Amino acid sequence: MSDNHPKISMERAIIGCLLGTAVGDALGLSFEGLSKKKQARMFPDIKGYHFFFGKGMVSDDTEHACMLAQAAIFSAGEPKAFVRKLSWNFRFWLLGLPAGVGYATLRSVLKLWLGFSGTRSGVFSAGNGPAMRSPLIGVCYGNDTAKMRELLRCSTRITHTDPKAEFGALAVALAAGMAARQHQVSAQAYMAELRKMLAGEDAGECLELIEKAVSGAEHAESTASFAESLGLGNGVSGYIYHTVPVVIHCWLSHQNDFAAGMKDIIRCGGDTDTTAAILGAIIASATGEEGIPQEWLNNLREWPRTKEWMRNLGKQLAAVCESGLPQSPTSLPFYGIILRNLFFLLIVFCHILKRGLMSLLIRLFRK
Repeated sequence: MSDNHPKISMERAIIGCLLGTAVGDALGLSFEGLSKKKQARMFPDIKGYHFFFGKGMVSDDTEHACMLAQAAIFSAGEPKAFVRKLSWNFRFWLLGLPAGVGYATLRSVLKLWLGFSGTRSGVFSAGNGPAMRSPLIGVCYGNDTAKMRELLRCSTRITHTDPKAEFGALAVALAAGMAARQHQVSAQAYMAELRKMLAGEDAGECLELIEKAVSGAEHAESTASFAESLGLGNGVSGYIYHTVPVVIHCWLSHQNDFAAGMKDIIRCGGDTDTTAAILGAIIASATGEEGIPQEWLNNLREWPRTKEWMRNLGKQLAAVCESGLPQSPTSLPFYGIILRNLFFLLIVFCHILKRGLMSLLIRLFRK
């Protein structure tokens, strides 16, 4: 079902997906790991970034999305080439000293360095890592269900082999793909398509959780209340069956309102950089970067992975999707990644100290 807004071009959808991931990631980063009550006390507003003097920086969520885009450009969707390129991207990403590395992803990348191929490097985990890089697959290959499933499986199993991780990533990819092509998606049409894609799979729990999300959104239940109904009153965890249903609920509640969606998902607490990154990717796949508040885009300060670099990456990926011909993807200077990540780690350390000090002061004043 579509509204009066025309669907956007593939290029705008891909660029929106990348920048939506980055802005959501950067917005949620300062709130990561905080409960709802604690984040509301420490950060009474979500009008902008709280990371570095009102400016935002991204974490592994955006980095993984960009690495996947490079693999898709290199391979033009050919699975073996896709896995090979993404595997090498993961190897060099770890050498760049990233601040955020999930335990399952870390073990998988170490296996890659030990000589395991990208088809044998994954570990049995149902973390949300695969979901944070799956929206682009849906945007690029949503019109070809078989291709989308194949690349999604390749992307997931490089790091995570638990089928739950793949089912959750598929739910996200489908949402982004439908959003990019329909602008306003019927909740029931989304649910019907997901059931169809997971028919014959042992995905009953996934479908039940997404069904609850769809029903809650249709009945105008708040995303915070929905999260509480799943036992996530203190925050959304990194378990994929916690992350994905809450994101889907928030997306269906705010399909074309990026700012409202960001505020609602962040206020749920927990793994806020990832939940906001995934949600941002889905919503901006429908709106393009024009749907992202300009102030948030302006205050996103990244180097060498700049906004313009991400736009160029998106343009290149769109050209490959339309032509079907692989290209050599735009890259980043490795020295720049190292310098940036050292600076990022310093800021993260300062945030840890600040949180500890604020917690101490709150306890003292309560006495």
